[in-house]
Amino acid sequence: MTINAIIVDDEEYSRKSLYFLLEVHCPNVKVKGIAKSVSEAKGMLLAGNIDLVFLDIAMPIEDGFYLLPDIQKVNSSVIFTTAYDQYGLKALKANAIDYILKPIDIEELKQAVEKAIYLRKLTLNNLRGSESRNTRLQNLEENLNDLKKINKINLPNSNGFQILNVNQIVYVSADSNYSIFYLDNKESIIVSRHLKEYQELLEKSGFSRIHKSTIINLKHLSDYTNKNGLIVKLSDNSEHVVSRRRSSEFLDTVRHYFKR
Repeated sequence: MTINAIIVDDEEYSRKSLYFLLEVHCPNVKVKGIAKSVSEAKGMLLAGNIDLVFLDIAMPIEDGFYLLPDIQKVNSSVIFTTAYDQYGLKALKANAIDYILKPIDIEELKQAVEKAIYLRKLTLNNLRGSESRNTRLQNLEENLNDLKKINKINLPNSNGFQILNVNQIVYVSADSNYSIFYLDNKESIIVSRHLKEYQELLEKSGFSRIHKSTIINLKHLSDYTNKNGLIVKLSDNSEHVVSRRRSSEFLDTVRHYFKR
């Protein structure tokens, strides 16, 4: 089965590289157009009969997410391609067909294309494939109204990754170059990434960094006191010190969070 695709990427090298990889390794994908911006891609989608969009995320003026409503209108599917790993968390939890990190791995590309072809076959055979694709895109559009707010998070490990609902996370602590996630089921997960990366991902989703080594989920905040310095207690009965320099910001965050 052959599917029609377009490539959307602001970097010339990336556009040419992906085109070459598809031509050599994915002969069942016919590239009908290559766009360097969202506005250019919109015209290609309107021209018709595009089954799949390889979409870069970080582009000037309009990022790739701005193209999602147009992709949905023409019943196309999307595979994200980007050099920025932090976007993978958003794309994955939003149920895109797939997410490929640059530089593109050939096997990952082939697997992503196989998924797209499978979905296309479902669409041609019955409505479930089309409904599934549209549901994913609708969810993606809703979830990305605030691009920094996430509901699920992808934690990489040696065998792949584990997906968590952020509500499961009680707090995250730093241990050198590692981050340790403490969950509401008493389990913990160690990830070989810096705490600062997760602070940036989670801060718009009800989390607060209270110390250089601790991020807490305000959903699990059960008590705090300033009797002997500011101390917070969480739903797992753990207690944590709020650093002096972060105390004012923390209290403002708490007030705002519980006003919602």
